Parts: sequence; C-alpha cells; structure tokens
Amino acid sequence: MGRISDSDRVRNEDAIRAAMVRLLRGELPPGGKCDLKTLARESGVTRTGFYPKKNRDGTTRPGPYQHLAEEFERRLTALRQAGEIVDPRAAQIERLKAQIAELKDRVATRDEALAELTAFKTLAVSRIAAQHSEIEQLREQTVALGNVRRLPAARGGTAPYGPCS
Repeated sequence: MGRISDSDRVRNEDAIRAAMVRLLRGELPPGGKCDLKTLARESGVTRTGFYPKKNRDGTTRPGPYQHLAEEFERRLTALRQAGEIVDPRAAQIERLKAQIAELKDRVATRDEALAELTAFKTLAVSRIAAQHSEIEQLREQTVALGNVRRLPAARGGTAPYGPCS
C-alpha cells in the first residue's frame, strides 16, 4: 500500500471524525457496534490505520489515524463513565444481566421457602403419624380394660336444650 497525499489524509480524518460523532451519538449501522472496526467501516478507511506500525528496524511508529482511535476510545470511555450507554446492544446486555441477577435472587428465595415448607410438611406428617399411633394405642387400651362405656349417639340432629341461635 502506497503513501497517501495530505489532501487524502485530511479527507479521511474528516470522514473518521464524522463517523466518530455518529457512532458516539448512538447512530449505529445495522450489525455494527460502537468500536474501531465499525468506525473504520463507516469512515471508509482501513482498520490498520488506527494501530501502530513497525519500521524495518523493529521500532514502532504511530499509525496514520492512531490519534483518532485514541480520541474515540477516550470519548467512549468518558460517555460510559458518565452512565451513558451508546451501543443499544450493550444497554440490552446490561439490562439482561440485571434481570438475570434479580431472577437468580428470586429463585434462591423460592428455594429457601420451598425447603422450609418441605421441612414443615415432614414435621407435620410425622406429628400426625405419632398422634395417630397414640390414638390407636389408647383405643387398644380401652378395649383391653373394658371399663369404658360408649356415650349414646346424638338424637335427630337437634341440640338437647333448644336452638343455639
């Protein structure tokens, strides 16, 4: 790839700045994110221009648009720190993460309640079984002793002393 003229470089920098403003405003293209790849695609320059280059002797030099990439990252970080989420997908991800955390808390709370209710049910059933066993044992004792009489059955469904109302 050959060198570009100063006028082409200025035109590319203007295109990058215009694309940067659009992306930071939240005007993302379909399938794009708020990142350097989308910035390069929207401005019509190659992405490699945003990264440092190596000279033949092994030393590094800045890429032709590296200063704009750093400015973009700085502005994007400032927006994020201010609480503004430029990328709607990132906002959706944050919203879904919060929703997942809330649902996990709700499931944990329901699991605790279910465990408590299961323990209560087990205790109640065991108490009922113990009471039933005791009643059966008392009935057997009364039959064995033979000194217990049965009370007469209720008559006709009326109270012995008149209505209860």
